[in-house]
Amino acid sequence: MNIINMQRRLLLGSMAGIAFASTGLVLAQQSKLIEVWKDPSCGCCKDWIAHIEKSGFRVTVHESGNNVVRAQLGLPKKLGSCHTALIQGYVIEGHVPASDIQRLLKDKPQALGLAVPGMRVGSPGMDGPAYGGRHDRYEVLLVLKDGSSNVFNTYS
Repeated sequence: MNIINMQRRLLLGSMAGIAFASTGLVLAQQSKLIEVWKDPSCGCCKDWIAHIEKSGFRVTVHESGNNVVRAQLGLPKKLGSCHTALIQGYVIEGHVPASDIQRLLKDKPQALGLAVPGMRVGSPGMDGPAYGGRHDRYEVLLVLKDGSSNVFNTYS
């Protein structure tokens, strides 16, 4: 094999490696993309989104409210909160900590997603100065596809 053919193979191999790495980067970025539906005037939703972004997620926000999308995604109304999100096919309802979302995506359980029903003081987005440092106990629920749920994590 002459030197030109060796250089050509090296160049083609390098280009293939770059293309593969670029595809991996795009897929990694897409896997961190979370869509959020919320009311345009909800301040705690904005604070939760800031928490999610600080944890490395990219966010697309729909300022249309979340009742319709929550129902479309099959999340029981009794588990509802002020915003609904979707990531990698999982529903995220309410003020779920980013670390629990990361664990969900790593473990990939057969489930609809995670929920923190209501608006629990001390949860991400409900933990700013307006709450005077108060932290109520709350649970993050793993919501199964049949609408039932189990405790995924507990915060005191």
